[in-house]
Amino acid sequence: MSAVPAANTADIQQRYLELTRRRQTYGGILLAVFVMLMVSGFMLADSRNSGGFWEGILNVFDFPSEVVSEAVEDAANLPAFLLEFLPSLIETINIAATSTLIGAALAVLLALLSTRGLARFPRLIPVFRRTMDIMRAIPEIVIALVLIFILGGGPVPAVIAITFHTAGALGKLFSEVNENASLNPVEGLRSTGSTWIQQMGLGVIPQVAPNYLSYALLRFEINIRASAILGFVGSGGIGYDLKNAISWGQGRYDEVAAIFILLFATIVFFDQLSSHWRNRLTGEQVI
Repeated sequence: MSAVPAANTADIQQRYLELTRRRQTYGGILLAVFVMLMVSGFMLADSRNSGGFWEGILNVFDFPSEVVSEAVEDAANLPAFLLEFLPSLIETINIAATSTLIGAALAVLLALLSTRGLARFPRLIPVFRRTMDIMRAIPEIVIALVLIFILGGGPVPAVIAITFHTAGALGKLFSEVNENASLNPVEGLRSTGSTWIQQMGLGVIPQVAPNYLSYALLRFEINIRASAILGFVGSGGIGYDLKNAISWGQGRYDEVAAIFILLFATIVFFDQLSSHWRNRLTGEQVI
């Protein structure tokens, strides 16, 4: 009677060892491919940089050290610079907030129109989904560069570019949230003759609102970084001041340090704030 269980145990152990070896083999192959891609990427970077990549990479810490040393020497000027660049930081935050609000509103509409069982026009679901794919695929900086050429510099191109990308990214996330929503309230409202907007507003939105807000807060963090980066191409905000300070080189690195401090403090603050509210909205406990 004990031979059968022993045989089964041996068979299970054999299969487990085979799976383990297979997993290790696949892992080794993936690691080798990754190493080859990294090596080829470094070689390509070196060739594109006329052979100066390996020499230049050794100086990667020179710029940060210069910024820190100059900031330490002129530490007395940092408070004045922090106040000087504060309006630009507020402009950057305003760009991110406006883009997030408008983009999230568009994302809600796109998500509802692209979710099976909820869409107002079911045959157009693939159209709305491909539209969101296109909006996500185009980087914000590309849109901003085109709009700057058309509209000129300033925050408007940045708002439009970030809004466009935000609508596509959040629309995809919102549509996945909608897939898990219960259709019972929608069917009940439909049976009473409610319009599609009433069905969505009363039957779906209350179910998915916490997750919507959670994703929107996370996107707001991302948009703060994006708005700062777009300042480098002339879209205003603190990124524009950072570009000018860096372009002037030594002698202005104390301003660079002040801008870095403002950006770092802002991103950390909003990261902690949005994480707190996301945890409250989703009912998660931070350990």
